[in-house]
Amino acid sequence: MDETEFWELVDGSREAAGGDPEEQADALVERLLGLDPDDVVDFARHFESRYNRAYAWNLWAAATLLLDGASDDAFDYFRCWLIGQGREVFEGALHHPDHLAVLLDDFDEEVDGDAEELGYAADEAYEQLTGTVMPELGLPPAPAEPLGTYVDFEDDAALAERFPRLWERFRGQ
Repeated sequence: MDETEFWELVDGSREAAGGDPEEQADALVERLLGLDPDDVVDFARHFESRYNRAYAWNLWAAATLLLDGASDDAFDYFRCWLIGQGREVFEGALHHPDHLAVLLDDFDEEVDGDAEELGYAADEAYEQLTGTVMPELGLPPAPAEPLGTYVDFEDDAALAERFPRLWERFRGQ
């Protein structure tokens, strides 16, 4: 499975679910069940590598602004949700987290920003297809600490300066 096929599966599941993260996870499992187990493992590798790339202070700060706070677990689920938004939003956020203010048309912190189940879709599909758990993906270990420069999530002035668009849209009311 190449990167384009990975993103097509993500986009198709999001469209089928009308943007609902829980329904997107179900739709993704259904799509993955149509593949052979090796392709499901490839999908899991693509997902996990992006999940690890998104473990960055800048994105955690952006999640904090979007969600009005983001614990370790909330940030994990946010990264799954971010992948579920598709390539343009994901890559845009990785390069310039402040652009999420423009990349996200609608954002409802009660529904959006949390897609824990999306992170388990490949595991669930693989288990249904084979009756066994997903094998090791053979990827480098996840970073022990977030990538990039530390961001103090409690420093409103620093957050407003570093993320002016997100600050204006989500905190400037």
